[in-house]
Amino acid sequence: MEENYICQEKKIHKIEIMEAKKKAISLEMNRELAEMFKVFADRTRLKIIYSLLNEELCVCDLCELLHLSQSNVSHQLQILRSYKLVKYRKEGKQVYYTLQDEHVDAILCMAIAHIKEKMV
Repeated sequence: MEENYICQEKKIHKIEIMEAKKKAISLEMNRELAEMFKVFADRTRLKIIYSLLNEELCVCDLCELLHLSQSNVSHQLQILRSYKLVKYRKEGKQVYYTLQDEHVDAILCMAIAHIKEKMV
């Protein structure tokens, strides 16, 4: 069965390879992209991102919502901030978080749509 997904004829398509090379991302961009996807690969960070999808929440709210300690939430938020996935604002002693911009929302929503499509 697995053989159906492997080229039966060993033929190199040089023009297609050249075109693919022209469109390839740089090594630096590849590294940055891999690092960003590592950030999305953590379940706790995904829960935080998803929680912030449509709602601004303070750290205390996130702790309660996700049943996590403040140190754990703060650590994960620091990672998300370093990748510019979330932003914050202070109001007195409260710190409120939202998603950095619509790109983060789009990444998550497209991934969810892709998974739902696969489940059908």
